[in-house]
Amino acid sequence: MEEKKLTFFDAPKGYDLCFNSECSRRNECMHYHIGTLVPPHKEGGPAVYPAAWKSGKCTRFHEKKLVRMAWGFNGLYKNLTKHEATEARQQVRWYFNMGKGEYYRYHNGQKWLTPQQQEDIRKLVALYGSLEGAEFDHYVIAYDFT
Repeated sequence: MEEKKLTFFDAPKGYDLCFNSECSRRNECMHYHIGTLVPPHKEGGPAVYPAAWKSGKCTRFHEKKLVRMAWGFNGLYKNLTKHEATEARQQVRWYFNMGKGEYYRYHNGQKWLTPQQQEDIRKLVALYGSLEGAEFDHYVIAYDFT
């Protein structure tokens, strides 16, 4: 996947930072990379504590990787009849715990769908008709913080 420069501000608010320079997996860990990017004026925040280190492994390890995130659902419904699309949309809303607000945050790009969420939603929509050529409305390559 293409290279993208990681910045401290890419991480979601409240993301745990790691400062364990002795960790053997630090170069592959998102928590450590974000920890190295902390702005000089920041004085505190959430962190990975030493207790996370168990039997030579970190229980909080999170691989640093780029993924294809998505948002917008209209393209997924393009092969469905109006009735099928209405039913499929209802199922996708239920996926987000019936919250229309949450559904629309993902629909309008305020939040991005992870690859796992994309797969789950495609399976739900496929129950109502063909997904051939159907895609989410927008895609972006971003670092995975999930």
